[in-house]
Amino acid sequence: MSGPLLGPARRMFELALGEMLWGRRAVFMGLAAGAPILLAVVARLTLAGGSAVLVVNGSRIDSEAMFGTAVSLLYLRFIVPALGVFYGTSLIAEEIEEKTITYLFVRPMARGAIVLGKYLAYLVCVVAVVLPSAALVFVIMVPFASIGPLFGTVLRDLGVMALGLATYGALFLWAGVSFKRPLVGGLIFVFGWESVALVLPGYVRRLTIAYYLQPTVPGVATLLAVAIIALFLAMQTIERREYVLEQ
Repeated sequence: MSGPLLGPARRMFELALGEMLWGRRAVFMGLAAGAPILLAVVARLTLAGGSAVLVVNGSRIDSEAMFGTAVSLLYLRFIVPALGVFYGTSLIAEEIEEKTITYLFVRPMARGAIVLGKYLAYLVCVVAVVLPSAALVFVIMVPFASIGPLFGTVLRDLGVMALGLATYGALFLWAGVSFKRPLVGGLIFVFGWESVALVLPGYVRRLTIAYYLQPTVPGVATLLAVAIIALFLAMQTIERREYVLEQ
């Protein structure tokens, strides 16, 4: 990285990455990544006699279908948006709440570089934790003979997770630099509005991020556009806004 924006952003990235890896929120990220692995081990042990099929209420569910359910419900509908909300809103909002934002502003760097560096640190951190977690769940749950044929599907799922983390994180980073108490609004959005909108008929569901994360929806371009626009707006907002710290 070089230049008036990227150079300072790299320094902020290095600083923020260390804080995320060793901060108190890292515990939440570890639990979010570890819980699916534990569930996968339990599910695998439940398959009697090494069978790859689990019978639930008379219905036969193979381990491949169980992994698909884990991706769609556990990762894409809970872990990915939850991490996006908790980390995205805290990147700047936490600095404001703890009255440390002024220490960042006195550094000889553009405010936009602070946002960009923190966002990149968030993205590297969560992707490096969530994607290996999902890959390990796949290896645990899916029989060895099926790993090869499903490899392309898994890569697609991992790519969608990474894109979801990028989009949710950018959106709630913008919320964090724009509003007070963005965490509450973020939780309402992902676990309230999105859950309701996805089951409503018509075009309302298109006003959610979760809709474009579905495998049947070609949403890559839309998600990238939302992530880039939200990150740009966050960088512009912090450059222009005056933050009055409450005593």
